[in-house]
Formats: sequence, C-alpha cells, structure tokens
Amino acid sequence: MTSPPSRDAGSTAFDPAVPGPAASEAAPPTGQQWTIRRDDDEVTVVQVGGGLRSWTRGGVDVVAGYPVDTTVVAGRGQQLVPWPNRIADGRWSFDGTDHQLPLTEPKLHNASHGLVRWASWALGDLGEHHVTLTHRLHPQPGWDWVLDLSVTYSLTGDGLEVTTTATNLSATRAPYGYGAHPYLHVGDVDLDDLTLTLPGSTFLEVSPDRLLPVATHPVDGTAYDFRGGRVLGSTDLDTAFTDLERGVGGRWEARLDGVALGSVALWADEGYGWMQVFTGRATSATEGSNGIAVEPMTCPPAAFTSGTDLVMLAPGASHTGTWGIRVG
Repeated sequence: MTSPPSRDAGSTAFDPAVPGPAASEAAPPTGQQWTIRRDDDEVTVVQVGGGLRSWTRGGVDVVAGYPVDTTVVAGRGQQLVPWPNRIADGRWSFDGTDHQLPLTEPKLHNASHGLVRWASWALGDLGEHHVTLTHRLHPQPGWDWVLDLSVTYSLTGDGLEVTTTATNLSATRAPYGYGAHPYLHVGDVDLDDLTLTLPGSTFLEVSPDRLLPVATHPVDGTAYDFRGGRVLGSTDLDTAFTDLERGVGGRWEARLDGVALGSVALWADEGYGWMQVFTGRATSATEGSNGIAVEPMTCPPAAFTSGTDLVMLAPGASHTGTWGIRVG
C-alpha cells in the first residue's frame, strides 16, 4: 500500500490542506525536501534532480552533502540520466539521425551528466524508511524519447539502498545509460592519509584538456591500482574503471577507510559495469563537506558516441539497477 506523505517522516511534500510557506520565506534552492529515518540514520533527498542531499548516522555525515539553503555543487548526490559523464561537443548519432545536445559543460565544450540533474522530480511514495521519486523525461533538443524514471532510496539494516528504473514509453528503441554522483564523507581528514580500495582492473585514460576518452589500460603497475587497498597519498583521481572484481551476489565494492565512522563502502549490482572515482575537496563552506565521489555507472564516458555498454530499451521495456552505501 502506498504511504501518504507524512510530516513525521520529514516530508515537505505539497498538501493542499497544509498552508505553504509565507511569501517572505525563501524556498530551498533544491525544492521540496523528503527525509527518511531508521535507528540513528537520517537521509534527505530533494525535488531538484531527485538527488541525495545528506545522510547522517548519529549526527555524523556518511556522505558529503550540502546545506538546505544552497544549490547543488560538484554534482553532489545527483542522478545522471540518460547518460553519465561527457559527450564531446554534445554531438552524437543514433539509428541514422544526428543529434545536438546543449553544452552543459561549456568550458570543455561537452554535454555533461544527462538531462535530469536540474529537473523537478515528484513524490511517488513515502514511508518511514523509504522514499520514491519519479520524473518523466520528454523529448528536447538532442533527445527524442520519452522515459519514465523512478528512484527509490531505502534505509535497511545494511545501510542505504538506491534502486532506479527507466521505462521507454516511446514507439522506437531508446539508448540509455545511468550514473549517480554520491560523495563518501571525508570531512577534516587529510585525503593523503585515507586508505582507498577499488575493484577496478582496467582504467580509462582521458585527454587532459577536455577529459574525453582516449584508451583503456590495465591498472597493473600504475598509480590507478587500488585493488588491494592502499593509502591515497598524493594520487588525484577523476577516473573511470571497469573490469570490476565482484563478490557475493555479483556486487562490486569500493571502500574508504580512515574516516570518522571508520570505513564507508559503496557497492553496486551486476547492472553497473563501470565506476568513476573523483577525489574532490571542498574549497569553501558553500561547497559542503569534503568527500570522494564514487559513481556507479552502467556505461563509460561518451557511450552515446562509442556505444560501449549502452543499454538499448525496446518500446515498453525497462531497466532496473541497485547500488548502495554501507558503514563499517
């Protein structure tokens, strides 16, 4: 049964029986906020982009988010649909038709991170431990299809699970890729002192000027080999990995040790064959707390032009995947 929006669960969903904010009150830049709780965990997701704004355990940050009175910075917690990462010049072709996307990364002349990061998402379902947001992606410049999207955030005994589904409502097949942009919390800890463990056996080399794909290489003997876990030191990453080592249930896991809660790990199921890791550090209070982004992706950068691991959704077909974050 669908649970109605509940103020006890932290929802600020619209209710015609409840007066809205006074004219003098400023609306949050990321729109409505929905909060779910379980034991000592508290998670808040937002209307703008359907993203993850914060997660705390006992008042300690698990993810590096941002304050309610600021907009999203550095992609924190955003949903990247229908493609993650970059498309050079925003130009691509599909089934004989050329497309031109808006350049959302103008400095590098790329179309970046999909079409829904700044769109409004609607509340689909809200319970004490879970919340589902939905969005219908319509045709627009550079994109010709209709997708129904949903993302469900659930607090479980093992942490946070995030399940996404995309359904093609168009009369023709649609290309599809998914990524998410959560940051594992670092806070005041020096990045150099953290231990990072990554499952990637292959990394993607990119051009230094536009961060576009050049070639894939084995991580063996390189600065990108974190399979056994090692101190990050001076290594800077903005790097995609694939050929991911998997464990029980086909899941891969990236782990960060040495943070306030001991260790935090992000995992993803078999639907995610790629991940991007970005060692980002906040440079001002408005950027929120420090963190390392671990981004589960179904496909690599520029998949719309290369076709690599791109999902092809037949009319009426759906794609579902689950990733999550656990503490300890």
